[in-house]
Amino acid sequence: MEWFVSSPRSLMLIAASAAAMYLALIILTRLAGVRSFSKMSGFDFAVTVSIGSVLASVILTKDPPVAQGIAALAALFALQMGVAALRVYSDKFEGSTNNKPRLIMANGEMLRDQMNKAKITESDLLGKLREANVLDFSQVDAAVAETTGDISVLHRARGDTPLAANLLEGVIGAEHYRPEPIRT
Repeated sequence: MEWFVSSPRSLMLIAASAAAMYLALIILTRLAGVRSFSKMSGFDFAVTVSIGSVLASVILTKDPPVAQGIAALAALFALQMGVAALRVYSDKFEGSTNNKPRLIMANGEMLRDQMNKAKITESDLLGKLREANVLDFSQVDAAVAETTGDISVLHRARGDTPLAANLLEGVIGAEHYRPEPIRT
């Protein structure tokens, strides 16, 4: 039964740890800014997962203590801010910390070679198309596997302006996209 019940003292320590870590998280998030929990890059996502792991470890166990948990959070936020700053000032650094986006669907057609390189299955893509309210492949001007692992679906209906070329700048496989009239 020990695995199910805890002493009142243990429960109070968990509550106190949670409150202290929550307060530290709020303060550090305010200091670090809006990028703190973004998924703008794979690095941002990794930091977000790491923050969750630190919080869980500190709140639910006696070791590490709260002070070490706060130090770990501060270090993660500092790393994220440092990497974000370096990415702004150095294209080379940005390229080394980021995957490149990849075009996986163009002009209503799946680009299977690009999907394979991105390790995205047809059923993965179909699920994302459904989430994006695509009713027919002809509505898809382009679909891009983003650096975060998300898939952006760019719609176009008959008569709409084709996708601006600069939106596919830096996207692997962009040469497969042709700004052409929508097929019926």
